[in-house]
Amino acid sequence: MTATISPGRRPTGPIANSLTSGQLPRFVELYLLGASLVVGALVLMLMGFNVVGWLVLSAIIYLIALAILSSVVESRRKAVDRVVRGLVTVAFLLALAPLISTLVTVVVNGIGSLNWTFITQVGGSAFNPDTLEVTDVSGAWQAIVGTLIITGIAALISIPIGILTSIYLVEYAQPNQWMAKTVTFLVDVMTGIPSIVAGLFAFSLFTLIVGPKAFSGFSASIALSVLMIPIVVRSCEEMLRLVSHDLREASYALGVSKFSTIVKIVLPTAIAGIVTGVMLSIARVIGETAPIFMAASFTDNFNANPFEGPMQTLPVMAYTGYKFPSQDIEASNASAWGAALLLVILVVILNIIARVIAKVFAPKGAR
Repeated sequence: MTATISPGRRPTGPIANSLTSGQLPRFVELYLLGASLVVGALVLMLMGFNVVGWLVLSAIIYLIALAILSSVVESRRKAVDRVVRGLVTVAFLLALAPLISTLVTVVVNGIGSLNWTFITQVGGSAFNPDTLEVTDVSGAWQAIVGTLIITGIAALISIPIGILTSIYLVEYAQPNQWMAKTVTFLVDVMTGIPSIVAGLFAFSLFTLIVGPKAFSGFSASIALSVLMIPIVVRSCEEMLRLVSHDLREASYALGVSKFSTIVKIVLPTAIAGIVTGVMLSIARVIGETAPIFMAASFTDNFNANPFEGPMQTLPVMAYTGYKFPSQDIEASNASAWGAALLLVILVVILNIIARVIAKVFAPKGAR
């Protein structure tokens, strides 16, 4: 049987395929999602309601209903397209749910402790000689300063080493050169090093150099550098490889040296990606607890000297507030949540600063 096509009429027969089939309403996916949530809730009410089970069951009902309805009204091709888009959306929401849940939990529990006094005051214990009472003072100033100093020193050590190593691997090293293979292998190995191993390495190193109980902020910075360097190397290497070779060849054709080409052409072109990689490495280590706890220990006293004595940081403050609470357990827990919220805010501020820097130094066409 052959299809017939008349002027002014839609084709009939085999030619009337998915390209000329029906079309579902514009917001049918939202309607189906709402109906799936209702049906999932009704089913689970009979079996014992559970939020996670409700969301999973609703997602399954939604995908099945969408596939059936699209197959009937539209075509198999569009049904597959809608189902795949639904799967991608569900996967995105599943990945986003823990992040939102963690953020909401930290904000809800930490917002009550966050005030100007908590930020600018040094925490610890205060002794009243008149009443002979020891009261706990909530404050995070020593932890904020310690976090900035330790992370800043680690960044000063790691960022130049990481960027220069990535430049060597991309611009100078030959693909089959033994040195390049060795560096790449070592970077891959360092990427998988557990954070506590980095802390033990720094503590052991400074114990051999200084002596027992060699707790210091600089020791913690060395531990964080071990974790930062491979991330900076890998991210910057990928960004430099994305720079078109045509830009390099055009620069060489004008007689520009290799060094000037890298500094004035390659790095500015990849600056946004490089800054993003650097910020990822900083965000990776700024919340580390184990290596800092091993290398710098913790203290309630204010110490801004990274080369002598223990130092406090926000993640360690949050950990010790729960693990080693004072006599006022509620106040210690509140301080721990406040430190966690301050750490999140600090990461957000650093990311904003990095975006501004990348925007300022990016090539004019990329702004």
